[in-house]
Amino acid sequence: MYGQVRNDVREILKKLCAYKNIGIVEGIVCSDHVHLCVSIPPKQSVSEFVGYLKRKSALMIFDKHPQFGSKWSRAFWARGYYVSTVGNITEEAIKEYIKFLDAQ
Repeated sequence: MYGQVRNDVREILKKLCAYKNIGIVEGIVCSDHVHLCVSIPPKQSVSEFVGYLKRKSALMIFDKHPQFGSKWSRAFWARGYYVSTVGNITEEAIKEYIKFLDAQ
């Protein structure tokens, strides 16, 4: 994701997180994936939140950039995702890692 698409993805993810009162601690939109460190309330299901984020953001991206969808496939994100909790390493280490990726 480059240029305007990258900016739109960033803004869409911020907006969707704000709708659900999810705090974005750190994040980066890379060329083919996204890294997010978010603060999710304990009662919020991580899988439901990620599903919501991927579904809604794909629809919003297709609205702004219809060239990414075809009449046969409306998939924007990959089917899977990786989630880990802050525990084995510190939140500061995760933030530094994301900042390091942004500098690349």
